[in-house]
Amino acid sequence: MSLIFVVNSGSSSIKYQLVDLETGQAALGGLVERIGEAGSGVANHTEGLRGILGRLGTSHQIAAVGHRVVHGGERFTGPTVVTDEVERGIDELSPLAPLHNPANLEGIRAARTALPDLPHVAVFDTAFHHTLPAAAYTYAIDAALAAEHGVRRYGFHGTSHKFVSERTAEFLGRPLESLKTIVLHLGNGASVAAIDGGVSVETSMGMTPLEGLVMGTRSGDIDAAVLIHLHRQAGLDFDDLDTMLNRRSGLLGLTGSGDMRDVQQAASNGDAVAEAALAVYRHRIRRYIGAYIAHLGGLDAIVFTAGVGENNTLLRRRTLAGLEFLGIHVDPDRNELSSKVARYISPEGAPVAVLVVPTNEELEIARQTAAAAL
Repeated sequence: MSLIFVVNSGSSSIKYQLVDLETGQAALGGLVERIGEAGSGVANHTEGLRGILGRLGTSHQIAAVGHRVVHGGERFTGPTVVTDEVERGIDELSPLAPLHNPANLEGIRAARTALPDLPHVAVFDTAFHHTLPAAAYTYAIDAALAAEHGVRRYGFHGTSHKFVSERTAEFLGRPLESLKTIVLHLGNGASVAAIDGGVSVETSMGMTPLEGLVMGTRSGDIDAAVLIHLHRQAGLDFDDLDTMLNRRSGLLGLTGSGDMRDVQQAASNGDAVAEAALAVYRHRIRRYIGAYIAHLGGLDAIVFTAGVGENNTLLRRRTLAGLEFLGIHVDPDRNELSSKVARYISPEGAPVAVLVVPTNEELEIARQTAAAAL
């Protein structure tokens, strides 16, 4: 039995795939939305899971269930077989990811109820980054206060960064241990990681997924004193500030749209506001690229992945323009080619391989689930 049932549970949704480990393909997949909402017909996550399993039928012999969990804190640093104690641990970490861990936990509990005889494995977004050195994960605040409340950099998108860095080594035909790689995971949420020999040594997201790059609706890096200023001068309370930074900032805050496709189209049509926002977006990425080359002490590959990274040819070209002195070149013809497979967008013989590598977080979760449970 090589089928792994991968569950990504949100507060009102369940995204799922049935992954065949032998082929690396999804046998089935889908999304249940509006759970618990009026008129949805799906009262809770348990009911949603039962409906999904009904659609899967009995012809599919599932070997294990893999669950995406956003925050593992310092406790969960690898794929973990779920027990009642592990459930409690995920729940205790909810203050660090209040929008995500409770929803992830609902899916785990529903799936364990529906499939009690199968092993269930939690795969944490933060786990890949547990290798960060102390100098990279430590914030310069009161040390005792930080330790008491878990304040440190954890990093996210770990399953994607792990999958893409390993796929990059495979594509290049080089040992993973020999590569210095920068992975740019650019979607509605966005992060960058510096990966040295397959090990994460720096990443842009912090204690939460808010820090770092400009995103669809999140601000990314900001002077913390801005929040104090807006509280005092604009009367914004903590909930107002949280909503602003996570849901009304980023591209949405700068342009009125959080969808990169809309912003790019507006800029192409001559919209100065959209073009200025894209300049901020690119500038932030370039700042991290420069810093991470310094941390790595060199660079073998820079890799674009996720929805924006894989599909926005103009963004890729303009982001890397002017970095030729670092050995980073983009071939305009290769860059424009549309493909769903890993590919070069740098010219033949370039010192740094510039690649587009599609991510597959569900396959990575399935693989880690099998490694932990089977």
